[in-house]
Amino acid sequence: MSETRPSAPVRPYLPVHPDRPWLAPLAGFSDLPFRLLCRHFGCSAAFTEMISARGLTHQTRNTLELLKTCPEDSPLVVQIFGSSLSDIKESMSILLDQGFSYFDLNCGCSVKKVVKTGSGAALLKNPEQIVDMALAMAEMAGPGMVGIKTRLGWANERRTYLVLADQLADSGIGWITLHPRTAGQLFSGTACWDALKTLKEATSIPVIASGDLFTAQDALECVRRTGVDNIMFARGALNNPFIFQEYINLKKQCSPSDSRDLHLQDICLKTVEYYRRYCSSGRAVLKMRTIIPRMIRQIHGAKELRKEIIKCNDWNAIIKVMEKMQ
Repeated sequence: MSETRPSAPVRPYLPVHPDRPWLAPLAGFSDLPFRLLCRHFGCSAAFTEMISARGLTHQTRNTLELLKTCPEDSPLVVQIFGSSLSDIKESMSILLDQGFSYFDLNCGCSVKKVVKTGSGAALLKNPEQIVDMALAMAEMAGPGMVGIKTRLGWANERRTYLVLADQLADSGIGWITLHPRTAGQLFSGTACWDALKTLKEATSIPVIASGDLFTAQDALECVRRTGVDNIMFARGALNNPFIFQEYINLKKQCSPSDSRDLHLQDICLKTVEYYRRYCSSGRAVLKMRTIIPRMIRQIHGAKELRKEIIKCNDWNAIIKVMEKMQ
């Protein structure tokens, strides 16, 4: 099916429940084919890559490319980042006019090139600014249609997330996704799942867990320990798109005979199938050099397979390498 953009506002149910795992906004990865791949394996809602509010207002080609979608790519949440309230409002108007329904404000990305613009986790230095942006977005999109993704705080401040939850109470915000590290930690150390429990107990806003959910068992344990309303897979999905189904199976306490586990080769071939269908061939083949090696790195012979994959220049070559997998 050809790629398109929504032509009219469609508001499918956004599932906020521990049995309905989400796919995180992954810069450079959560494009249309990867989102569809994860949905095929049980993902209930997916986020776009981070969309620059300023880029959207200027209609830059790269920004518009990130918004490619299709009817099967639903429900879809558009994640926005920016440092200006006016840019956020203007980008929301554009997105609403295009038919998008769900939105998320990024105030957790600690990558240097984002932070230096005053966006992402840099907003944690000024929680009032986050509140103003989130309230404006919620007013424009409607109750329950907007969330935020945040961290514990900036640098050594570890309670900003609670300040935000308090100030956004009764605001119409639909969810708060917490990656329980400070911005200064980046991805070092261990995610503080206790903070997820604290947040859940402190607010009536649904809480989505992110951070160190590398396996389905990790996610199951996180829900058990924290009581969060849902979980969001990020790096765990990059390593294993089948993680969504594995998690659902664990939640249902499936016996081994009920499991729908796939051979890794099948998962890789399904990845190739979605990228061939939904991504321009030249760029898609190049993406396989990054995505497939992540999926196979734990298997015997992964190093040699990786060497072959990064030399591939067409789909036939990629598939021949996949056929060598044991």
